[in-house]
Amino acid sequence: MLEIKNLHATVGGKEILKGIDLVVRDGEIHALMGLNGAGKSTLSNVLVGHPAYTVTEGSVIFNGKDLLAMSPDERSHEGLFLSFQQPVEIPGVSMVNFMRAALNAKRKYQGLEPMDAGAFLKLMREKRKFVELDNKLMNRSVNEGFSGGERKRNEIFQMAMLEPTMCILDETDSGLDVDALRIVAEGFNKLRKADTSAIVITHYQRLLDYLKPDVVHVLIDGRIVKTGGPELAGEIEERGFDWLKPES
Repeated sequence: MLEIKNLHATVGGKEILKGIDLVVRDGEIHALMGLNGAGKSTLSNVLVGHPAYTVTEGSVIFNGKDLLAMSPDERSHEGLFLSFQQPVEIPGVSMVNFMRAALNAKRKYQGLEPMDAGAFLKLMREKRKFVELDNKLMNRSVNEGFSGGERKRNEIFQMAMLEPTMCILDETDSGLDVDALRIVAEGFNKLRKADTSAIVITHYQRLLDYLKPDVVHVLIDGRIVKTGGPELAGEIEERGFDWLKPES
């Protein structure tokens, strides 16, 4: 599904990614762990096409297509989804209008007719149940007045509506209490399909206890320095990252 080869990227003229190689196959969950500043969020931003980041070398193939040649909206319509570390408010834009516009834009890209209002509202009711998102929030502006947990649930709800094939969860567990973390993680698990893949960016094992990754990678100074199975996350929980840092 996703094949990253020798990816280098800069932001503000500073090189952050220094040669990332990563292959994610259909249905796989890959965890990406590392200290702050290692390049985890930079990788997610590069993949979705954030304009502040510049790719200087390497390639990214997504479902057989050149991802780096696509605009950010094309990447989304092709099935890429990013759950933000800190979801922002969009004052004046209701949740209903926001999601209907996003869903119908994807349908137009796929050559489908827009979804009518009745079918759309029915779909919203079904999907919000997965993450126990209060119906009252649907009438508010996007994330306006939402708690941290509600914002993260809203991200997974949006994912449920758009049905991406590749999900990037960028520190979705950040700031969540135990109950909110469980609801968000279980919501994601309920929405997974056989061909749904994910890159989960996290510092901690607790999220991975729910999501159960197939592969764990450790990113240090813009490079993947170690790859292993789920047990690697437990080892990092016990020992930290120092033992993985390359000698200077």
